[in-house]
Amino acid sequence: MATATYSDSYAYKPVAQNGETGGPPLLPDGQGQPLTAMPPQYGDPYAQYGAAYGQYGAQYGAQYGAPVAEPHGCDKECRGIMGILCTWINLLLVFVPLGVYSHMAEWSCAARFSCNFIAIVPLAAILGASTECLAAHTGQMIGGLLNATFGNAVEMIVTVNAIRGGLVDVVQGSLLGSILSNLLLVLGMAFFAAGLVTKESRFSASGASANMTCLTLGSIALTLPTIYNCMEGTTTEDVLSISRISSAVIASVYVMFLIFQLGTHADLFSSGEEEEEEASMSACSSVILLLAATCCVAACSEFLVDSIEGVTEEYGLPGAFIGVILLPIVGNAAEHATAVTVAAKGKMDLALGVAVGSSTQIALLVVPFSVIVGWVCDVPMSLDFRIFDTTVMMLSVFITGSALQDGSSNWLEGAILIAIYILIAIICWFIPDGEPKLL
Repeated sequence: MATATYSDSYAYKPVAQNGETGGPPLLPDGQGQPLTAMPPQYGDPYAQYGAAYGQYGAQYGAQYGAPVAEPHGCDKECRGIMGILCTWINLLLVFVPLGVYSHMAEWSCAARFSCNFIAIVPLAAILGASTECLAAHTGQMIGGLLNATFGNAVEMIVTVNAIRGGLVDVVQGSLLGSILSNLLLVLGMAFFAAGLVTKESRFSASGASANMTCLTLGSIALTLPTIYNCMEGTTTEDVLSISRISSAVIASVYVMFLIFQLGTHADLFSSGEEEEEEASMSACSSVILLLAATCCVAACSEFLVDSIEGVTEEYGLPGAFIGVILLPIVGNAAEHATAVTVAAKGKMDLALGVAVGSSTQIALLVVPFSVIVGWVCDVPMSLDFRIFDTTVMMLSVFITGSALQDGSSNWLEGAILIAIYILIAIICWFIPDGEPKLL
């Protein structure tokens, strides 16, 4: 063992180098305390050890690799955008311009329907990925609200076009189907996907309860004009007047709900278990990507709607099935993909914000919006959604509220919600076209 001896006048004893680890020298008492003081005339005895440590660091870097610098600025933005766009599913984006061209070139109804249907699939994936990035900046609750807003912007565009064309039944069926698909199909698939990953998923029960209370209000707003229209002596003008006044009331309630959700009681809509997650791109880039994808979905959805009537006549698909089941699934593909994806990753509050939040927004905002648009366009769009529609709506709100009341979910609850949606789809398939009491 190598030793180093210093002058007795300074009362320093021999210092042994730590041969086991190659570390700093140790005092002879074996307590592992390194020498910490040395007279200046003897220089720095640790200089050689510092050089040795430098050699060890170089060897470590050669063996394990040097630390990789984190991307920042423009490089990080480009990597985040490329990470969203450069996926296998986005190869289907070629159908976006193809769907637009098929409409302009007046291809067959089946070709236009197929091209625009496929085009919405990758656009929905882009919407979902950009929503996750935005949620990393804003939190799961606001991220889900923004996703529902962007998704329902497409619904509102399609609604305006359909009302201007006088397709009141199509609008009513599409709005009802959007609420049902989000409450039963999307939420059920989210519960089922999360249940395959973890035994039980937790979420904010108080926030879900507030959403379900608003949906109950929306159900009552549809039921009352429908029941009133069944009474003797009522007229279409009376139903329209009641619908327009009711629309103003429920729209004002939605504004109050936003204040409740984002301001006074924002803590109720968070489970308190959100993990900090680094966003792959900035909030501005996420919003721009959301806007771009939403505009593309709006165009493809409009062309898809235009081809529906021809597909119905050519292939004999029931109008009720297309209005209540097929159109909402296509129109809400963005919310569907987002909710299921984030639920599988354990972000149940974000999934609920997309699925249940979207249903709340349709019931309290898009439905009264459609009535006001019909009023402006002089089209008799009312809240009389007929007996079948309102009954299904009330039952769906009831069963979904039962599933959300305990603040937890599992795969069985998801399977039950999906089964209920399948039952409704089967009935819609057998509803005859032109039946006055059913859609």
